[in-house]
Formats: sequence, structure tokens, C-alpha cells
Amino acid sequence: MASKAIKFLEANESESPSRFVEEAAWRKENASWLRWSRQLAVTLIGYMQDNGMKRADLASKLGVSPQYVSKLLSGTENLSFKSIANIEDRLGISCLVMVNA
Repeated sequence: MASKAIKFLEANESESPSRFVEEAAWRKENASWLRWSRQLAVTLIGYMQDNGMKRADLASKLGVSPQYVSKLLSGTENLSFKSIANIEDRLGISCLVMVNA
């Protein structure tokens, strides 16, 4: 049985080396702002669901491309406060909730 699994893995082995270690280090190094970016993404997804919108609809409302909306929804876009304020103003919502720690 192990031989069959090993043969399968060997047959499907990627030719390019894994970047897992580098990507994990990047996520750890950028954990603080990634947390804010994911919160923004979740807020935008909720807004879209509540309003029956697709990515193209949200893009139109924000005045950006659907590709940029995809970046926002990925939860990995490093945004300025000005960009976040613009999103909040155009949608009439609060995207980031400030909590006293």
C-alpha cells in the first residue's frame, strides 16, 4: 500500500521547489497588517452578500476594477488609511473596528 502511495506522489511531484518556508516567514513577518486586511475582506464579503452584489457591482460602486476588488477580497492587500477611508465613504460602512486593548 505504501508503495502505491509513494508511486503516486513521485508521479505527481512538482518540478518547481516549494516556497512554503519563505511564504510562512512572510506571513509571520506581516501578521499584524494581514489581520487588518482579512478583517476588511470579511467586511466587504458581508456587504456584498447583504446587498446581493457581485465583484463587478462592488468594483463599480468603489470606482475600481474587478481585479482590484479580487485583491481586496483576498485579505492580503496592504492598504493605506486613506484607501480604507475611501472604501468606507463610498459604501457608507465601517470596515475596521478600533478596539481598546
